[in-house]
Amino acid sequence: MAHELVDLTPQQPSLPVGREQTDLIGEVSAVELPQTVIEVVEEYDRVVADRDTFLWKWIHSLFDAFTLSSVDARDVDRVKEIKTLFTVFITTLDDLVESHDDKATFEEARRVVRDPETVDPTREGVNGEILEFIQDIWTDIDDGLRTAPRYGEFKDIFMYDLRQGFNAMEYTRLVSDNAHIANATGARTYDAHNMVLFPYTDIDLMFSSRFAMDDLSSLRDLTWDLQKMARIGNWVTTWERELTEGDYSAGVIVQAIQDDVVDADELDPAGDLESIVERIKECGVEEAFLDEWCDRHKRVCEREYDIESVDVSAYIGGMETVMEYHLASRGMK
Repeated sequence: MAHELVDLTPQQPSLPVGREQTDLIGEVSAVELPQTVIEVVEEYDRVVADRDTFLWKWIHSLFDAFTLSSVDARDVDRVKEIKTLFTVFITTLDDLVESHDDKATFEEARRVVRDPETVDPTREGVNGEILEFIQDIWTDIDDGLRTAPRYGEFKDIFMYDLRQGFNAMEYTRLVSDNAHIANATGARTYDAHNMVLFPYTDIDLMFSSRFAMDDLSSLRDLTWDLQKMARIGNWVTTWERELTEGDYSAGVIVQAIQDDVVDADELDPAGDLESIVERIKECGVEEAFLDEWCDRHKRVCEREYDIESVDVSAYIGGMETVMEYHLASRGMK
């Protein structure tokens, strides 16, 4: 089924009909998180405290837009709760790499998922307090997923897709430590998995009793395109923060390096970042990525997908909402 196109050009990005940008931000700020999420966020603020609560409210409210229509009605709120907890989990691991350059704790945290019996909080260089937080939140997520009616069918797929998210974080660290390897193809191929749209979708499918497995191949094909669109929205609205944190893997920065707007040797958090930011803004890299988003959006809207058990139009529309939220909340997450 095809999807009706909306106008989301780089010059005049479309915001939700009837709402101004300030209204949208106000709505997100007023979101009430589930009690289980509030408790985890409070512990996050005590142990990590890298992100404002706005981010968790932002993603929790967005799940209304891009949760698959196939999710059983009785489980929609539970699915949103699990995916918000999962977002805190994945963001904490991501920040270990991006913000803290803490490879030891990151490597140990990955074991929490793949080899929990080997986790050692006393291993050299490991932040035991953060690791304990990660273990606790993963236990909550895992317990929630095991209640899903189709957990067994999608567990292996979910774990594989989660590993791709970990690999994307590892790629981020690699590029930040070796800026000369930055290239646009690598950013689009590896870094897109940082959006974890595939794991989000897997969680939805675990709670979709009427989803037809014959639709899975086409659904994942569509998810590839939508994940790349989500990555573009994140890139164009967070690259300045990431530049100050020493993370040079964002597509905007990578493209600027590849286009010789910025020399890799200039990239230093202690350097003249204001000059670098201005050059990147003036060279049109952001506009080119927004054009790419629009091209990808046009293609997914025009393509016919052989999917019957999921509302494709709603799924694509959810990614439009994600982009609108990205643009409206620039610099706030």
